Amino acid sequence: MNREFLKKIFFQSLTAFLSLALAILLFFAIQKLDEIRLGFHWVMDILTPFVYGGTMAYLLKTPCGFLERQFESALPEKYKRWANLLSVVAVMLISAVILYLLLSMVLPEMWESIVALAIAIPPKVDEFTKWVLNHLEGNEILQNYVNNAFSNMEDWIKNWATTDLLPTMQGMMGGVVTTVGSVLTVAKNIILGVIICIYLLASRKKFTRHAKALLYAVFKPERADRLLTEFTYIDTTFVGFFGGKILDSAIVGLICYVFCAIMSVVAGFQNGVLISVIIGVTNVIPYFGPFIGAVPSALLIFISSPRNCLIFLIFILVLQQFDGNVLGPKLLAGSVGLTGFWVLFAITLFQGLFGFVGILVGVPVFAVIYDLARRAILSGLKKHGKLDVLE
Repeated sequence: MNREFLKKIFFQSLTAFLSLALAILLFFAIQKLDEIRLGFHWVMDILTPFVYGGTMAYLLKTPCGFLERQFESALPEKYKRWANLLSVVAVMLISAVILYLLLSMVLPEMWESIVALAIAIPPKVDEFTKWVLNHLEGNEILQNYVNNAFSNMEDWIKNWATTDLLPTMQGMMGGVVTTVGSVLTVAKNIILGVIICIYLLASRKKFTRHAKALLYAVFKPERADRLLTEFTYIDTTFVGFFGGKILDSAIVGLICYVFCAIMSVVAGFQNGVLISVIIGVTNVIPYFGPFIGAVPSALLIFISSPRNCLIFLIFILVLQQFDGNVLGPKLLAGSVGLTGFWVLFAITLFQGLFGFVGILVGVPVFAVIYDLARRAILSGLKKHGKLDVLE
């Protein structure tokens, strides 16, 4: 009895001690929050190549696995062991070709569009000012207000285009060339990231076995099985979301390109490739992506033709309705299982916490949290015999 009592006192004292130590550590962590943040950024700067490589490997592991299965089925028995290596080489070559094609098509057109935008804005403002003043003819008070407003805006735009926009772009291009240290650092991180990505893809099965071995070595089999199930669900959610979203965005960008190609013949649309890439890339961002991509695209079209801009906005509205109600749900069915309200909540919350990265990963992360909370609530209701409250 005394032994059990002493054991109970010992564990209670240990719990109290650990709670007090944790509270003290939390207090000092709050006091030294700036130093901790700097230390975290310092560590992340060192691990940047691994972040790049891990992200690329995670995004490419699904197509790599698909290619490996194709090689295994096509190769003779004695060469099947080369299927993994061939799949890694193939997926890296395909990724490099796609990236090269996108950059070679987009970057020149982007620079031409920026220069054309800076040149075309002032005349367009003059035309719009004359159009407004003609329609206000006979009302001198309104004409004076509008004339002064447009005169001030025209001066600001001309000043911005000549003293800010073009010099800034030239400075950026010159900075890329002259800032050798930054360029070398970025290049080093990207090259190391690609090497790490290749290594992770080639050894992904080995790392999976090691992770499982560690899991079962640390936890009891029942707990390890549950954790493994949770990790599998998390991986399925992320892969399903990003894979479906990338495919959805690629289809949306392709549809937009076909529309722009047709309209370039019919109505003189310009910058079709650039606009399609903008629409496709920004469509990866849930909820806000279509609005983010439509604004600069519509501005590019508006400079050459306001009528074409209106046609383009109508097309984007129809395209996003199709994507949001037909294509998106078809490709993302079951990947997150969140309603529109929770998607908006997740994006807003994680954007505030982690910025642009939070916008990209907020939905699948919140989907995992939501599923854990849902199952915990169902378990609690079942334990208390109150499942009927959900009916």
